Amino acid sequence: MKIKYALSVCLVFAVITCLFSTSLAVSKAESDDTEYFAVFMEGKKVGHAVQSRVVSGDKVTTTEQFSITISRGGISMTIEMTETSIETAGGEPLGFESTQKLGAMAMKMAGQVDKQGNVNVTTTSMGAEQKSAFQWPQGAVMAEGLRLLTLKKGLEEGTEYSVKMFSSGVMQAVDAKVSIGSEQNVDLLGRVVTLREVTTTLIMPGAGQIVSTSYVDRDLRMQKSIMPIAGLQVEMVACAREFALGKNDVLELIDNLFLASPEPLNNLTSAKSITYDLSPVKGASDFTIPSSDNQKAQRLDNGTIILKVEPVAAPAGSKFPYKGTDAAILEAMEPTRYLQSDNEQVIDLARRAVGETRDAAEAARKIEAFVAGYIENRSLSVGYATAAEVAASRQGDCSEFAVLTAAMCRAIGIPAQVVAGVAYVDDFMGNRGFGGHAWTQAYIGGKWVGLDASFRAGGRGGYDAGHIALAAGNGEPGDLFNLAPTLGQFKIDKVAVEKK
Repeated sequence: MKIKYALSVCLVFAVITCLFSTSLAVSKAESDDTEYFAVFMEGKKVGHAVQSRVVSGDKVTTTEQFSITISRGGISMTIEMTETSIETAGGEPLGFESTQKLGAMAMKMAGQVDKQGNVNVTTTSMGAEQKSAFQWPQGAVMAEGLRLLTLKKGLEEGTEYSVKMFSSGVMQAVDAKVSIGSEQNVDLLGRVVTLREVTTTLIMPGAGQIVSTSYVDRDLRMQKSIMPIAGLQVEMVACAREFALGKNDVLELIDNLFLASPEPLNNLTSAKSITYDLSPVKGASDFTIPSSDNQKAQRLDNGTIILKVEPVAAPAGSKFPYKGTDAAILEAMEPTRYLQSDNEQVIDLARRAVGETRDAAEAARKIEAFVAGYIENRSLSVGYATAAEVAASRQGDCSEFAVLTAAMCRAIGIPAQVVAGVAYVDDFMGNRGFGGHAWTQAYIGGKWVGLDASFRAGGRGGYDAGHIALAAGNGEPGDLFNLAPTLGQFKIDKVAVEKK
């Protein structure tokens, strides 16, 4: 059974968002400005980034553009994203725009921030609009606010401060700590320049930290940034426009994001549970594995984590829609920009799948089986599509199976989330072990129950103890922030299988 690698696309999206958010070009200039950067992964040029800043009266508009090309199983794919922040000259948020293309269609978001901090957002995908609202995170800044804060704090060695950075690409704010280091000689594509080191530590709630190191000149312009993340070395280097926009190399992600298994795991459908001994790889920082209804993590004093994965069975007799009052569970029934459970086609597919059943466990199993047969083209070229896109195109890989399953569950009132992590496969391009994977979990009878339409379509039988969950949420790329400080940070030393 072969695993399809969609998760790497989402992870790369999260990586570049983290990297550029912590490495914004900052200048003392008050006039319009444009900077170009080459983006490298594992030493290969994979794309470019462009930042422009335009001042008009009391309004400052900053735009960051990304374009990177990666390969998955020999199939090249380009990921594109543009973020625009609109702020006052004093750094107060006025609005933002974001366009991202991870799948076949582009998704656009536009938000306005009023004086009371109310944010109204319009998301456009496949010609349909979706409205949402939230409260601006207190103290959060975007590009101009970060620029002004950096100017205020200066570059004296030993200076430290905290900042909350908002990214419209992932629709959330992330806490960070900034530390100013010493001056160093830095290689900029063969040109050695004396620059100031700046270390930024992103604080990921419940999932550790991501550390980036940037080098800025005396005008506070970022010239180079390095972020080791998910086992990959990601760099951005300021350069001429011609080089930034020039030819890219090919980086095969699958080999770089594959986790070896100490032994084969045969006939996983017969496994009641699997206990994994996980330890940090050499040079890795601390890592966190979440506990849930399906897996329990115990940290030992030596840094090893003992993880027991034991899938829970969906209890019969539970009805839908969910009638409880738990806010987190109720949130898992709402339509989102990636899980459009209010989309007419998604609703129609859910009704077709479920038929007349009123039992939640049976309905979830029917949806899993329906999606397994509905997606006809298991294509690695899709990237990361929304549920509505998948319903229309009937193509994709593991993440497309996951988002459609989750959206269809939500459409009939069964709370559901998209889960991201790693899953065991016997052979993928010569690799045996754990590859990045996405699946679904549905809340039934007071428990989160695993569903895997992708594996079911491949003949494996669905969710089993060969899955290790690292993050769960509403299918948003921002949910994968939790993957970034975890993937590549641990290895599996031992597995113990308990049969049913």
